[in-house]
Amino acid sequence: MADPVEFILGGLAAAGAGFFSNPLEVVKTRIQLQGELRSRGQYTVHYRNVFHAFRVIGKTEGLLSLQKGLVPAIYYQFSMNGVRLGVFQCIDNSGVTRNQQGKPIFGYTVLAGAISGAIGAAVGSPFYLIKTHLQAQANSSIAVGHQHKHGSFSEAFIKIFKTQGVTGLWRGSLASMTRVTVGSSAQLTTFSKFRSFFDNYPFLKSESLANTIAAAIFSSLAVVTMMTPFDVVSTRLYNQPVDTVTKKGLKYKGMFDCARKILQTEGPFGFYKGGIASYIRIGPHTILSLLFWREFRKLYFSINGESKDSKTVISS
Repeated sequence: MADPVEFILGGLAAAGAGFFSNPLEVVKTRIQLQGELRSRGQYTVHYRNVFHAFRVIGKTEGLLSLQKGLVPAIYYQFSMNGVRLGVFQCIDNSGVTRNQQGKPIFGYTVLAGAISGAIGAAVGSPFYLIKTHLQAQANSSIAVGHQHKHGSFSEAFIKIFKTQGVTGLWRGSLASMTRVTVGSSAQLTTFSKFRSFFDNYPFLKSESLANTIAAAIFSSLAVVTMMTPFDVVSTRLYNQPVDTVTKKGLKYKGMFDCARKILQTEGPFGFYKGGIASYIRIGPHTILSLLFWREFRKLYFSINGESKDSKTVISS
């Protein structure tokens, strides 16, 4: 049975971590949009790497610009991960993802992660859409991708709703659901596996901070490798301009059309733009969110006289 507390605790933990990881999300978005549908050497490189991007954005737009899109980012983390973690934890609490010894069953864990990820991404998609628009907005001298020019989160929400309707708020959601499904399956599965593996060593017991950090570092490698191509496609679909009459995207017809065009114009490496920024972001975000979530759950269940362990993790 679904416990609403699991949804709330997971969402709060992810939102807290999102505050600290959002600057890397801004950098990742800019890099993913840089050179959109252009081959190497055919566009101006404003951001050479993650650290150069931080310097350029901070110098040109000010340090506060590194927190662009923070409001929808917080809403997205709370809604998407609250639902995702809540669904996954409820499935995990039911025991269907574990054997008689309490160890994770690989196939069932992957399926549970995929289902919970897809549901969470669908719920949070409008926030991710607006977050992408706001994070992509930049000074004209370093702008990349289409510039939507929203004044704020609320203004963007109202504008999209009035011009594109409810469906406009969920534009690109299929790509986002695929992105989170892949990332969720990879992370929830590998994190659980690594926690169980490291639990065999006395100094890396499952309830220790060292176990959490070690598992997060290794699982993040798998997540970035598998999720980044879908992440790039998702960012491009969310940020593309929309025809005001037909209400259709002007660059891409959908996820597969976007992937085809990226491959044709930017090559295979185009799918891994922003990959390093993603890994640098996912590591700390995972560790922070897991720590917040674990401590929130410990506090809540200790107050209520219960004891529950957390074997899952928050991503994206």
